[in-house]
Order: sequence, then C-alpha cells, then structure tokens
Amino acid sequence: MHLLPLPVRRFAAWCVVVLLVCGVGYVGIRLCSELRTAVTPVLLALLGTALLGPLHRRLVKAGVPRAVAAGLTCVAVVCVVGGAVYIVVAALIDTGDQIVASLKDAGQDLSGHFGAAGTSLDDLASNAKELLTKFGGTAASNVISGVSVVGEGIAMAVLALFLVFFFLRDSDRAVGALRSVAPGGSADTLEAMARRAFRAVEGFMRGTTFIAFIDAVCITVGLLVLRVPGAVGLGALVFVGAYIPYLGAFVSGAVAVLVALAERGVVIGLWVLGVVLAVQVLEGHVLQPVIQSRTVQMHPAVVMVAITAGASVAGVLGMLLAVPVTAAAFGVAYELRERYAPPSGLPGSPEPPGS
Repeated sequence: MHLLPLPVRRFAAWCVVVLLVCGVGYVGIRLCSELRTAVTPVLLALLGTALLGPLHRRLVKAGVPRAVAAGLTCVAVVCVVGGAVYIVVAALIDTGDQIVASLKDAGQDLSGHFGAAGTSLDDLASNAKELLTKFGGTAASNVISGVSVVGEGIAMAVLALFLVFFFLRDSDRAVGALRSVAPGGSADTLEAMARRAFRAVEGFMRGTTFIAFIDAVCITVGLLVLRVPGAVGLGALVFVGAYIPYLGAFVSGAVAVLVALAERGVVIGLWVLGVVLAVQVLEGHVLQPVIQSRTVQMHPAVVMVAITAGASVAGVLGMLLAVPVTAAAFGVAYELRERYAPPSGLPGSPEPPGS
C-alpha cells in the first residue's frame, strides 16, 4: 500500500468512506421502507413538531400547562386542516360536472379555430366520462386494496397526531433523554448535532409555511377579483399543496384553473392560469431564493435531486419528506465540520491566501 503515491492513497480512502456511507444509507432506507408504517408517523410528527413548536412555546410562556398547550395546538391543527380539506372537497364535488362540460365546450370552440387538433380535444372532452368510467371500473376491482391503503393512511395520520402531542408535551425532556443514551463522552457532540438538525428542519418548515401563505393569499385574491366560486377553498388547497414541492403547486394550480373554466368560462380560465403562473414565477425567482436561503442552506439543485430521490423511494410521501430530511443531514454535516475541521494555521490546515 505504501508503494502508492500519497494522493492515490487519499483518493482510495475517500472512496472507501463514500462507499461505506452509501451502503449504510441504502440499508437504512431499506429498513425504513420495510418499517414505513412505524417510521412514517415518526417523521411526520417531527415535521409537525418543528412547525408547531413556536406556537406551543408561546402558550407555555403565557402560563398554559405544557400538556394543555400541546393539546390545544393539536386541536387547532386538526380544525384548520380538516376545515381546509372539507372546503376543497365540497368545492370539487359541486363543480365536477361543470368541469367536464366546460372542457367539452372548450374543445368545440378550439375545433372551430384549429380544425383537426381542436376536434381531437373535443372528442377527448366528450369521452371524458367514458374514460373515467373505465378507470373507475378498474379501480373498483381493487377496492379491497384501496380500502386497506386508505385505512393505513388514516392510522398513520392519527398516530402522527398523537406523537406530535407527546413530542410537544415532553420536548423539555428530549435533551436529557438524548444525553442519557450517548456513548462515552459524545453527549455534547450528539446534542449539538441534534439541535442543528432540528433547527434546519424548523427553518425549512417555517420558510415553507411563509411561502405557502403568500402563494395562497395571492391566488385567493386573484380568484376573488375574477369572481371564481370557491376561491377560499382553492386558496386553502394551494396552501396545503405547497408543502409538497413542485407537485403540490402543479396540482393545486390545475384544480384552480379547471374550477374557473367550469364556472366562468374559457377566458376567465386563461386569466386564472396567468395568475397561477405569475405566482409560481414569483415563488421560484423571489420567495424561494430570499426566504429559504435564510432558513435552509441548500442549493436548488440539491433540493431537486432530493425530491427526485424521495419520489423514487416513497412516491408523494417521499417528496414531502425528502427536503427536510436532507436539510437535517446538511445541518449535521455543518456541525461536524465546524467541530472537527482543523483551525487555520495548524498543521494539516490549508495555507491562508497570499502566504
């Protein structure tokens, strides 16, 4: 081994480290996939705790007992999320038939202007119900599997809510419990890593919530100005969808355009499309760089790769969890670098510029 040049030996050592890290990461991901029913509620509860922590702390500072404050926080979340889901679902149910009819009318209008291409769109809109019926028949054949998936999702959501309550109530004991299981003299390092990771997740959730609120307000105002029915419900859908990067914005924007198309016609539908695109441009070029750069120190390319990897591992849920998990990993890496990187001027540290 000593016959090899020093740069080659260093490169080989780094390759071994990278392979070991990738191997451990792969095994961890496979274990989480196999135990997803237990792991997913814990991760969702950690995200919820990071988001709701400031509200819980304010209630505690106001003199509310910790358990009562945690309970009130969880009840508030259930009311807000449940109300938003009810408003959105009710709006979609009321406008479902109008959406199909408006698509058919739009296809007929386009067929008069674009000939065969418009006729194809008209045929597609005319056969929309038939296509939905066929897909519905296929889905009905797997209804037992679908009910099982829905039941599993509800169970995980309930478990996550209970875990949020316990995490908020017992957050003051978390540091002591973590230090008690730390091996040897690593308690300080482990605590610092955990705090850094949790601050990164808090920053991500805080920044995402602020961006989601601005998006929802802008789109809701635009829908109200254009007099689109269900504007508040669609704004709530935009707010909830913003927590799933890229996909959530696309789906919520598409629903808003379809509802506007159904209720107000093609012209207003195009105006709503313009509003949605303008808000997305504002988010991508102003809000994300300014807000997330202060809360989560990650390049947009890293975010996109993390989302893609999360989607390949766990679908939509993986997209939701990928960025905060990556932010926590970056927080741990920054903490380790600050603790163990050799100070400037010591042996093994890079020479300062100009020396």
